[in-house]
Formats: sequence, structure tokens, C-alpha cells
Amino acid sequence: MQTNLADFIRDTRDGIDADAILRKCVHCGFCTATCPTYQLSGDELEGPRGRIYLIKQVLEGRPATDKTQAHLDHCLTCRNCESTCPSGVQYGRLADIGRRVVEQQVPRPAGQRLLRTVLKETLPRRWLFKPSMKAGQLVRPLLPQALKDKVPVPKNAGTWPRTQHARKMLFLEGCVQPAMSPNINAATARVFDAVGVQLMAASRAGCCGAIRWHMNDADGGRADMRRNIDAWWPYLEQGVDTILINASGCGAMIKEYGHALADDPAYAEKAARVSAAAKDVSEVLPAFEAQLREKLGTRAGAQRVAYHPPCTLQHGQQIRGKVEGLLRVAGVDVQLCADSHLCCGSAGTYSVLHKNVARQLRDDKLAKLQATRPERIVSANIGCITHLQSGTDVPVEHWIELLDRALA
Repeated sequence: MQTNLADFIRDTRDGIDADAILRKCVHCGFCTATCPTYQLSGDELEGPRGRIYLIKQVLEGRPATDKTQAHLDHCLTCRNCESTCPSGVQYGRLADIGRRVVEQQVPRPAGQRLLRTVLKETLPRRWLFKPSMKAGQLVRPLLPQALKDKVPVPKNAGTWPRTQHARKMLFLEGCVQPAMSPNINAATARVFDAVGVQLMAASRAGCCGAIRWHMNDADGGRADMRRNIDAWWPYLEQGVDTILINASGCGAMIKEYGHALADDPAYAEKAARVSAAAKDVSEVLPAFEAQLREKLGTRAGAQRVAYHPPCTLQHGQQIRGKVEGLLRVAGVDVQLCADSHLCCGSAGTYSVLHKNVARQLRDDKLAKLQATRPERIVSANIGCITHLQSGTDVPVEHWIELLDRALA
């Protein structure tokens, strides 16, 4: 693709990145076949190829419109198109750049601005989100369905192991997960305790930055990244070599720290090291398969489970097959549904901002998951888990909780 970027962006970091990404696109259209919003609408501008043209036009100087903004907003950033693209177009990075430029050019209506401000200022702050979630759970039966879908039934937090181990790993607790499903973190700690690894959470670490970053607040996202780097750096300097993450959306973001802060002289090197140390739980546990088998012993009564691999794991981090392998070690009959590569519609704050599309994608995904006749559904990201559970009575949980119970 030929480009002629406008002066306002040509020689900036975003402009250089965007130009390189745009020039890789060969207009083949393979991406449209795997784009959830294109599949729903059939509109070229609701697919990656069409959005790439829109971004290119804006970066070349054509003024953005509210329609431009709407088409870019409707993108789930599932990055399915990246898995499909034969040319290696990094669409996710290009979409972030394009949205930020359009955000500066097209004022949003007051209602949209308010909702987006509430989301990006509330969700990343645990001290604010946790009491809000508890209050919501207390009055959950009285809430309208749209809110009830976002307020899960309270769950037991589980116990955190106290055993000291020589092998230690850093652990990201996250911002919304401890309030929405507190047992996920405790279950992760218990599984690693069983294989001789102690998980440590840095008290000053918080939101990974994805919420603000993907809502076009790059400065706020980078501030979250720097805070986490500062919290983790003393541990990395002391020899801890892994930052363990059990929410795939957070993992995808942290692995981008090195790129996002590449121009920051104080943080570029540290950010690159943090990104290299970041590992999803499913990347690390296979190295302990022998210990898991020993601990699991004789297995009986295999459960039939449908696994929904989050987009942030299979497309964002390009990790596939590892969760299924770990669950099969535990004797679980794991099923992938038809079109398992497609998004469930959660996509971070997307299910709040674009309820109708998110609900259509959720219902389609659940129909295909439930066609496998599972006893339960498992996933690897709190957003997917909450979104899917809002549409079914089949229990939906994190796959690590299943492994934790098998060990127990």
C-alpha cells in the first residue's frame, strides 16, 4: 500500500509505526473472513481492510467524521485479522494509532464522554471498583438486566497458600478480577504452590494499562505501565525472572510495554525487560507437567468441558493448545466449539459501549459452546468469563480453577 502521511504525523513515532504497518497491507481481504463485525454487517468499513483505508485517509490529512469514529469504535480489537493476515499487518497497533488521531478530531457527545470517563477512571482503581462491585452485588436482584449482566454473583475468595518456596514468581493481581472473581487468583497461587513455586504480588502494581490505552488515553495507559514497572523492578533486579499473568487481556498488554514505552528514555529498557518477563499461566505450567501428573495421581470421572480461548490469548499473544493440554493432564475432556477463533463479544469495555453487537456475538458463541454439551465452560480472561456467564446457566469459570479442584 502506498502512503503519503500528512505533516502532523509523518515524522512522529506513531506516524513512523503507522506508515510501516500500512505499507505491509496488500488489500487481499483474507482478514474480512475472520472479522466478527464484518460477519455481522457485511459492510466493508466494518472489517479490517475497510478500517485500514479509513485510518490511512485520516493520517494522510482527510478530516475524520463521526462515521469514521463509529467504524473504528465498532472494532473489537480481537486481532483475529492478525492471525489470518499473510503479510503480517499489525492491525491492532494501527487501530490504536488511528483511534487516537480520530479522538482528537471528532468531539464525542456528552453522554459518550461521561460513560467513557467513568469506565477509565473507575475500573483501573481497585480501591474504587471493589466497593462499587460489592454494593452492586448487594442489590443485584433489583438491578436492570444490562447492569446485572456485569455484576456476577459473589464468590468465595479461596485461601492463599502460605508455604515458602525457593522458586518465586511475580504475580499480577489485576484491577477488576479480584472483585469480580476473587478465587481465580487464589486458585492460581494454589496450583503453583503444588508444583513448588511461590507467587508474590507487588503491592504497588495495579491495572495493566489496557483499559485506558484502548480507550484512546495513551498518557493514562503509559502512567499505569510506568507504575507497574516501578513496582516490579526491585524484584526483577533481585533475580525474579517471571511475571505471571492469569488474565490474558492483561498479558497481551504487558507484552506491549516495550513497544509502548520505546521512546521513553527513563523506561524503555525496563519496559522491554518487563515485556520479556511477562508470561501467561498456560505458558509456564507445561514445564511442571511431571509434577502435576504426580500430584494428580489416578484420575477418574473425566468432566466434559468446553474451552473458549480468549482473543487476547490466541490472537494477541499467539498462544494456542496449551490450556487444552494442561486440562487433559487432569483428565478433563476438553472440547473446542465450531469457530473457536471468533470473539465472544466481551473485548474489555466493548460489551458496555456496544451492547447490541456484544450480545449478538455472545449468544452465537454460547450456542456453539453449548452444542458440545459441556458440564461447564472455561476460559482464560475475566471479561470473557463474566460476559459468557451473563447469557447461560452453564457454569463459566477460569480453567485454572478446574485444575485447582483436580489437585485438591
